[in-house]
Amino acid sequence: MGPRVDVILPCLNEAGALAAVLTQIPPGYRAIVVDNGSTDRSVEIATLHGATVVHAAQRGYGAAVHAGLLAASAPIVAFCDADGSFDMRQLGRVVGPVALGDADIVFGRRVTLTRSAWPLHARIANNVLLWFVRNRMDVQLRDLGPMRAARREQLLELDLHDRRSGYPLELLLRARRAGWRIAEVPVDYLPRVGRSKVTGTVRGTVHAITDMLRMLRRYA
Repeated sequence: MGPRVDVILPCLNEAGALAAVLTQIPPGYRAIVVDNGSTDRSVEIATLHGATVVHAAQRGYGAAVHAGLLAASAPIVAFCDADGSFDMRQLGRVVGPVALGDADIVFGRRVTLTRSAWPLHARIANNVLLWFVRNRMDVQLRDLGPMRAARREQLLELDLHDRRSGYPLELLLRARRAGWRIAEVPVDYLPRVGRSKVTGTVRGTVHAITDMLRMLRRYA
């Protein structure tokens, strides 16, 4: 029997966090680490800890996540950052409603345990984006968080195209159009290990929100 859940972890130079992240993954879950061009020991660490390693040559969050989705084989797929900002032992919170048939996709709503976990500029950008989503698409979601879960076959049927930061929003908007039952559950959000490529800088956040607003204009 194969794994019942594949956990896709997009990775770009996360050697400092990866070992602890992989150690926390629950039994029955298979880690798929998608290397997006790391120059540190990320691939070596992932291999040593028994993860399946996939290489995504095209740079971008969406490119890495989608490469992991194509490599997955379990009926349920979960997604999460590999930077240590989430407690992987809480994956069951987002997987559970999908496995029970109560939801088609579940997003983990980030609950910060310290202020430094979620920079103010990134939190404001997230709130502005979700305001547009709630008002234009009638989706009552409070956080477009990176920890989420859905069934693999349904995800593939959405035929997502974005390969940059707009990928999570395209996923949400296409799921809404397809009539999916969308839910969210609280998950702890911790300070990440190292500096974020996106929320760690105002410039990175601006690029991400620009990608997502472009996606919102296209679908809404």
